[in-house]
Amino acid sequence: MRIRTEGIQDHEAVYQLNVEAFGHREEEAQLVERIRASEGFIPELSIVAEMDHQLAGHILLSKASVVDEDKEHEVIVLAPIAVKPDFQKQGVGAQLIQEGIRKTKELGYGAIFLIGHASYYPKFGFVPARTYGFELKQFEVPDEVFMVCEITEGFLKDWSGELRYPDSFFS
Repeated sequence: MRIRTEGIQDHEAVYQLNVEAFGHREEEAQLVERIRASEGFIPELSIVAEMDHQLAGHILLSKASVVDEDKEHEVIVLAPIAVKPDFQKQGVGAQLIQEGIRKTKELGYGAIFLIGHASYYPKFGFVPARTYGFELKQFEVPDEVFMVCEITEGFLKDWSGELRYPDSFFS
């Protein structure tokens, strides 16, 4: 498996990969396109996995903010992550998440938030975000699926607030 930064030449294949991975719906593929066109897009955090000379998976991490009264903290959100059905259950998603965390930390960001499966993401260091005092009001989700991973030790200490996804997450 080869993990690398997505290139412009990958855009069409990434679109199709997301459509296939999400049961032939286009919402996630369209989300990727909206994020790419937004101010929150960080090219280094759009990552693909290749296997057998084809794209097997894609992860996108982008900017969001946590707002607490008059303070705003820039953070990263993970969404979406997609693995082609033929390549699922082979560690593709895990390697993409690990590379996404590594690159996010390398770029100087301290935390990654997500909405995801409560049984899958904890093995990568994600914990329920509300235990840190964070809120999510844009989406109604159970506590256990709204998660955060502190990738710079102490980054989440002494502040909290409402995670706000940027406009690109809403069509």
